[in-house]
Amino acid sequence: MISKQKLTRANLPEGAEDPISSAVVARDVSTLDMVAEAVKHNHTMLAFQPVMQALPPHETAFYEGYMRVLDATGRVIPARDFMHVVYDKEIGRELDCLALQHGLRALSNSPRIRLSINMSARSIGYRRWTKVLENFLKKDKNIGERLVLEITEASAMDAPELVIDFMDRMQKYGIAFALDNFGAGTTAIGHFREFFFDAVKVDGQFIRGICSNLDNQAVTRALVGIAKQFDMLVVAESVETQAEAEFLVSIGVDCLQGFLYGAPTVSPPWLEEMKERNRA
Repeated sequence: MISKQKLTRANLPEGAEDPISSAVVARDVSTLDMVAEAVKHNHTMLAFQPVMQALPPHETAFYEGYMRVLDATGRVIPARDFMHVVYDKEIGRELDCLALQHGLRALSNSPRIRLSINMSARSIGYRRWTKVLENFLKKDKNIGERLVLEITEASAMDAPELVIDFMDRMQKYGIAFALDNFGAGTTAIGHFREFFFDAVKVDGQFIRGICSNLDNQAVTRALVGIAKQFDMLVVAESVETQAEAEFLVSIGVDCLQGFLYGAPTVSPPWLEEMKERNRA
């Protein structure tokens, strides 16, 4: 069995490379190269997951679009496998632009849906990203009313004044804003009052297995209470069982999202639903 001591740099000969660190660096470089190639050849797309109304008629409130890239073999790679590597780099901003562009095109092609797209505070200061948004808003003055922009707590608190100013400017277009990973970050209540969030998405770490975890139940109740105090829609992420869904409805959650209602898919679900209705 390999001890922890044998894995530390302190026990390596002078000048020797830490094999674990080297492996991590090599993996990250490989990931960056893969993403760069995907962006270069426009091998990117969105995967869509429904966000369901918690109360009858239990219809789809909106869909969330998740960024995907294709690797050299054509495999679809989810954002969790590359976003942490590209988040603070130029390529990360390019992916933000592509995600927004894919999302707005979907809204333009399907005027009956609402769609949420992830963004970061870094996106606001990236001219190409704002240009993509401006161009679509000019083409269709109503498209903003069906767009939800999601920003994580951590990103919002990186530059709260910048985010607040951007949200204020977007009010006239009807764009909605959702605070993602609610509860996982460090949003100060003082700033919370100043933001223009229409919805919060309770972080999945508090939702998974909530029926058997009293601590998570208490935290989620508190988060729901805070959101309701500020008149925000409450979405629970990572809902996987019917029992979880029923508990969340009982404490006032408005919308539910998770594998119970479908995994993210690159085939737009609304098109499949339309085909089924036509067949019926």
